[in-house]
Amino acid sequence: MDALAKSGKPWKAVKLFKEMKQKRLPVDIVAYNTAIHAVGLAEGVDFAVRMYRQMSGKPWKAVKLFKEMKQKRLPVDIVAYNTAIHAVGLAEGVDFAVRMYRQMVEAGCRPNTATFNTIVKLLCKEGRFKEGYAFVQQMHKAGCEPNELTYHCFFQYLTRPQEVLALFEKMLQRGCRPRMDTYVMLIKRFGRWGFLRPVFFVWKTMEEQGLTPDAFAYNTLIDALLEKGMVDLARKYDEEMLAKGLSPKPRKELGTKMPGSESDSDNNALRGVI
Repeated sequence: MDALAKSGKPWKAVKLFKEMKQKRLPVDIVAYNTAIHAVGLAEGVDFAVRMYRQMSGKPWKAVKLFKEMKQKRLPVDIVAYNTAIHAVGLAEGVDFAVRMYRQMVEAGCRPNTATFNTIVKLLCKEGRFKEGYAFVQQMHKAGCEPNELTYHCFFQYLTRPQEVLALFEKMLQRGCRPRMDTYVMLIKRFGRWGFLRPVFFVWKTMEEQGLTPDAFAYNTLIDALLEKGMVDLARKYDEEMLAKGLSPKPRKELGTKMPGSESDSDNNALRGVI
């Protein structure tokens, strides 16, 4: 299993691990660590945490597994630390995650962007934005640049539209390129707040960045317009979607239906034939 993980075939290592469990072969701490390490390297900390959950059922069991690794003096690298920080944050709260982060630094293991993003998200989820910004400053000092996921942590939980818009502008100024899901998230948030000016600013920025709106972006924009009663403009974007071969959501306000759905008159005619 270790050979598969190191040869760039992490999912084969995971498959072998699952087969071992299905056949009720003894699975020790080394086997657990190898499988999770492989997934973490290949797919990132979120996948590693997901695998922890699948294997152990609860985050606190992941923490227990991590402690066993340290007790048995098994090598603990950045992937193991990131996974454990995420798990302890979910199980015990962000303060415990920060404590483990400090232990990691003291042990000489250098944090990476995923480490900071994990803690920043936990802080933002609890509304501790000032501490979240402080950790972003620590990122810079550690030589890690915030990425789009760092900004997502704040966009998802901040409650003041002005602060979200200012942070989005700062993101652009610093050269951090938003993803499509960044734009969709912002359009949805500003739309729910009822602020259309930033909605159109985000939409325009998306197009200027060379991104073509997908169905999620269009549908989110149309929903925001309908919330403000701008039916004609919503219809314009609905028709634009159809012209591009995208599928709009069926909406009573626009009199639209699912593509391929039959009209009532068609159904009545069919009943008459039958």
